[in-house]
Amino acid sequence: MFGRSVLASASAAAALAAVLLAMTGCRIQVSDAALGGASTAGAVRAASPGVTRAGSLIVEPGAGFSPIYGLIKAARHAIDVTMYEFSDMTAEHDLVAAARRGVRVRVIMDQRERSVNSAAYSYLSSHAVKVTWSSPRYRYTHQKTVVIDAVIMTANLTSRYYATSRDFLVVDTSRADVAAITAVFDADFAHAAVRPGDGNDLVWSPAGSEDQLLNLIDGAAKSLRIYSEEMGDATVENALIRAAGRGVDVQVCGENESGQYDRAFARLARAGVHISYYSSPAGFYIHGKVIEADYGTPRARIFIGSENFSGTSLNDNRELGLIISDHSVMSAIASTFASDFRNGQHWS
Repeated sequence: MFGRSVLASASAAAALAAVLLAMTGCRIQVSDAALGGASTAGAVRAASPGVTRAGSLIVEPGAGFSPIYGLIKAARHAIDVTMYEFSDMTAEHDLVAAARRGVRVRVIMDQRERSVNSAAYSYLSSHAVKVTWSSPRYRYTHQKTVVIDAVIMTANLTSRYYATSRDFLVVDTSRADVAAITAVFDADFAHAAVRPGDGNDLVWSPAGSEDQLLNLIDGAAKSLRIYSEEMGDATVENALIRAAGRGVDVQVCGENESGQYDRAFARLARAGVHISYYSSPAGFYIHGKVIEADYGTPRARIFIGSENFSGTSLNDNRELGLIISDHSVMSAIASTFASDFRNGQHWS
């Protein structure tokens, strides 16, 4: 269901939100101080590293994960991790070291991904880390966040994909956002019901994320740049088609291994949507989830998060993203997108 995953695959003053995005799909959040036609398959070269850091944005794979490890090592009070997939021995060892020095460490792992997560679950739980499987209230817990004193993240901690996955991390310094994320973590860790708070700019699933993303798409007047690992939600597809129909320049950069999204891409292309995709199971991979609307205008806004364009992701999973209007973030993503779109396989 989730691309590579199927194939193999805080309340404090400041927080870093890495939203696959994630950014989502998926990465970590840290304090600023701590950070210092028919488809044709074929190998497509990966985009050049390009921008790796711009203001509050961290761009993967170029930036690497050392900032995340540094944050874990610097934690003094508490670390809360919600992770869809967890298979990173460096992060595991750093979390155990944090627990040994008196930091409260709690981890939620997706229970449907036990084949990936069991080793980390066993190691952490046997070394003073409080670990639980995700709540059965949600089909998948696809959220990827880490709260470290004042830190939040949204990327899978799966080290074998670090070098080839396009992901994004964003620094979120909102106390309201951090408080809302922490409240949801407390409830999800206890398998309790919770109504997620919106903070200043959060996008939760299953709690209205589809409406928030549709509002962003429907409000675009000039351009839409879309990173999407999945393209399986007819409601979102219809919104993109409506946008192209009213003259918006709509570009989609995503995945399409084995022609999985041929039908959706063909439908979008007929409506005037421009599409570029990657299809190698082992090469460069679009894992980030982004909607950038009207970049370069006063109305510009951007969504970065773990939500995919699928009914399951938007309506059944635990997911998290945010919508912001930070110029440096949008500028860096626009530049990165242009490179990735150019280097992908263009639909024709």
